[in-house]
Amino acid sequence: MADSLHAAATQHLPSFITPPGETDVLMVVTSIVLLLSVVMFGILFLRLHTLPERMAHKGHKIQFEIVAVLGLIALFTHMHIFWIAGLLLALIDIPDFGNSLNRIAGSAEKIAGIEPGEGDNFDGTDSDIAKPKESAATRGPQGIKPGDGTAAAKPAPARRKELGHA
Repeated sequence: MADSLHAAATQHLPSFITPPGETDVLMVVTSIVLLLSVVMFGILFLRLHTLPERMAHKGHKIQFEIVAVLGLIALFTHMHIFWIAGLLLALIDIPDFGNSLNRIAGSAEKIAGIEPGEGDNFDGTDSDIAKPKESAATRGPQGIKPGDGTAAAKPAPARRKELGHA
């Protein structure tokens, strides 16, 4: 008697209608497809969102940190102008003037008679006066220091940093 159909029921039921007590296969398949599509959409969104940062990192750009911060600001504020600014900044190749300027500064310090990197904290006091370094130019012939009593050469004058140049 339990297998008999109701009088108003049709004789043919569609295949997606599950009999009582059995697993609904359509719901399981739909939930798996939904879960996979949400995960794939999230991965696609994050890959697209980190595109400027990956471009700047791959190109070894100086402005990599700025592009990364712009990407984070765009992610948290949902303002797409920051993402566009990061993308444009990642595409621009800013020249590295720092390396050339550091080499010029090191050469100028070497010419001034101080060790490279030693002259970057000048405040104008007497403690910042560069002491002359002992080199082959300040020694006399055969490596004799002037003022040893062995040679009658004048001692080299002490060098000072120039105040007028920046």
